[in-house]
Amino acid sequence: MKKGSLNRRMTLLVIRDAQQPPKQLQCSTAAVILVPTLVIASISTLVIGLQIRSSHIISQMETNLAVQSLQMEVTVADKDAAIGRLRREVMELTNQATSIRERLQRVTELEQQMQQFIRKYGKSSATSSSKAAMTPLSWDASGYTGGELITVHENTAMLTRQAMDDFQEIESLLDTVERTVPRSIQQANAVQQNLEQKQAAQLLQTRRLALAEQGKPSAWPVSSRQMTSSFGYRSDPFTGKSAFHSGMDIAGQTGDPVYAAGAGTVLEAASSGARGKCIIIQHPDGFQSWYMHLSGMQVTPGERVRKGQTIGLLGSTGRSTGPHLHFQIVKHSQPVDPLLYVQ
Repeated sequence: MKKGSLNRRMTLLVIRDAQQPPKQLQCSTAAVILVPTLVIASISTLVIGLQIRSSHIISQMETNLAVQSLQMEVTVADKDAAIGRLRREVMELTNQATSIRERLQRVTELEQQMQQFIRKYGKSSATSSSKAAMTPLSWDASGYTGGELITVHENTAMLTRQAMDDFQEIESLLDTVERTVPRSIQQANAVQQNLEQKQAAQLLQTRRLALAEQGKPSAWPVSSRQMTSSFGYRSDPFTGKSAFHSGMDIAGQTGDPVYAAGAGTVLEAASSGARGKCIIIQHPDGFQSWYMHLSGMQVTPGERVRKGQTIGLLGSTGRSTGPHLHFQIVKHSQPVDPLLYVQ
């Protein structure tokens, strides 16, 4: 286009309404061409800017998704590692249980050998007196029970630690049995009948003294042998829901004497809601024995007691369905099965 044509002026006629005269606007041809060009350029620049910004946002989103994906992979890997550890622990417990079953089979064989020896050499009088002294433990699930409410979900971690402790205690007992029973049989076969019986009694007394020296409560706490609820999980007698029972319940008559399972110091002798009248005795080596639902207490905190001493009277106070003793042994602040310790 020639320069002269660009410099030519154009007249724009603006008609506002019928009442007013039209208005004339004069502008050059270059201005008419330049204004639309600038508008188109501005719109193009805006579109290009929007495209660049959207590309940047999409790139950021892809980066964030990649980071989140990596974090999820790490989380999954951590969970897989935790599951692997749990599987290894389960396998270890399974192997320990298998080993204990095999050792229990050997102990059963030793027990049969001991029974054959007793039938061969034991006197009827000694047998009858032994039966009178060692009354078999009876079980009556319909008797009175009680204790504190400990739900299943509150005690999972403690139960795992307790299972490991129980395995260790059982293995210790199996070691003792496997070591002492064959030796006892050999000694019994090597001496006369009367001497054999005396040595067996001395061996039993030595084991009892050893338990007492180790600080483990070992004496049965009441005269009754009727156990109505054992250690572990059970159906709660009040709610009917699954709950953890941290001791064992022994039925009896209200007012029956309750004896200290071992020598120690009275840590607590007081009443509380669920426990009722309760006595706690501190023994050496981190052991405690608990006696709940008593009708009376005959000791005070700080008092030293000896093994077998009467410390209270059986009752049904606190969270209880009837006369019984809730007997509990605590080892290093964790309840353990009392049957592993008492005789």
